[in-house]
Amino acid sequence: MSGLEEAERVELTVAAVAPGGHCVARVDGQVVFVRHALPGERVLAEVTEVHRGFVRADAVTVLEAAPDRVDPPCPYARPGRCGGCDLQHVAPDAQLRWKAAVVREQLVRLGGLDEADCDALDLRVTALPGGPLGWRSRVRYAVDAAGRAGLLKHRSHEVVPVDRCLIAHPAIQQLPVLTSSGASWPDAEAVETVATTGGDVAVTAVAAGAGRRVSGPERVRERAAGREWMLPASSFWQVHPAAADTLVDAVLELSDPRPGERAWDLYGGAGLFAAALAPRVGETGRVTLVEAAGDGVAAARENLRDLPAVEVVAARVETALARRRVTGPVDVVVLDPPRTGAGARVVRDVLAARPRAVTYVACDPAAFARDLRVFTELGWRLAALRGYDLFPMTRHVELVGLLVPA
Repeated sequence: MSGLEEAERVELTVAAVAPGGHCVARVDGQVVFVRHALPGERVLAEVTEVHRGFVRADAVTVLEAAPDRVDPPCPYARPGRCGGCDLQHVAPDAQLRWKAAVVREQLVRLGGLDEADCDALDLRVTALPGGPLGWRSRVRYAVDAAGRAGLLKHRSHEVVPVDRCLIAHPAIQQLPVLTSSGASWPDAEAVETVATTGGDVAVTAVAAGAGRRVSGPERVRERAAGREWMLPASSFWQVHPAAADTLVDAVLELSDPRPGERAWDLYGGAGLFAAALAPRVGETGRVTLVEAAGDGVAAARENLRDLPAVEVVAARVETALARRRVTGPVDVVVLDPPRTGAGARVVRDVLAARPRAVTYVACDPAAFARDLRVFTELGWRLAALRGYDLFPMTRHVELVGLLVPA
C-alpha cells in the first residue's frame, strides 16, 4: 500500500485511459485513477478518495502536458467543480480515440475477445453533427439549500451553482433557470429542462418526486425516423438531437430487416426502432415491442397506432420472455437495454427463439462486454461494432453491435 491519504498531493506519471473518465497511474504499486489527466502526462494530483486497493485523484497541476491537451472551454470543468463533463481538457478528435480505447479494453477484459478480434472489428467512434458543445437537449439542474440551480460535483451530492452549461442546447442556455438570470428555486429539489427537435422548450420544477410545469408544453414533439413523435416532456428521449436518427440508421443497416420477417424491439421505449423496422418487414411482417415503463408504453401505443404490423407488450423483458408473452421463432431482435445491460437470462431466452441476427444498442461498454461473453459462450459472435459519440465532452459512448450465430 502507498499510504496515500485524502487531500494529499503526489506527483504522478499517467498511463492508459480507463473507464469512468480516468487514466491509470501507480504509486509504489498502488493503483491511482486520475481525472483531468491524459496518458503520458506528468501531473501533480490531489487524492480525493482512498479505497482498499486503489485511490482516486484529480490532476490539479500539469507538469508535462500531452499533445492532445486543450484548455477546457467551460470554467466549471475543473477539479473540485462540476462533474458533468469528464473530457473537456481533451481535444475533440482525441476524445474519440479515448472512447475507442476504453471500449477495446472492456471487450478484452470483460468480453473475452483477444487483440486480434478487436483489430478485426476496426472499431472507431464517430462524432455526430453539431460539434462538442450545445448538444444536450435535456438537462436536469440540481438545486442547493439556497435555491440556486447548478450541477453536481463528481461522485458527490454537492451542488455547484453555475451561470451557464456549455454543453446544454442553446435554447436551454437561454432559459431563465440559473442564478445568473435572477432565478431562485426555494421549493424545488431539481429543475428539468428540455429543448426538442420539434422546437418545443419546457421547464419543470421537481420536488418530492413530483413535477410542476413552469413553462412550455406538458407534451413535446420530437422528429426522428421520418416521423413526428408526441410524448410527455419528462419522458426518455435521446439527449443529442442527431442521436435518434443516427441509431436508427445503424440498426437498420446492421440488422437488414426484410419483407415478411418477424422482429422484436426489446426495451423499446416510445417505439423508435419499432417504427423503423415496420416499413422494412412490410404488411406480411410483424414487429413486437416490449417495454415496462408506463409512459413508454403509452407513448409507443399513441405514436405507432398507424402501424398495424406493430404490437406493443407492456411487460419487463425478462418476464415477457420467461412467461412467453412474446414467443419465437423470430428473425431480427433489437436489444436496447438500460445501462446495466440485458443480462445472461435475457440473452439466453432471446437466442432460444433462434433469430438470424441480434442488433445490440449499448450505452455502457462494460455491460455490453459482459453480455457479449454470454453470446459467445452460446455460440454467437460479434460480426460488427460501431461507436458513436452521442455525449461529447463526457466519458460516455454509445455502441451498436451486430451479433450472429458463429
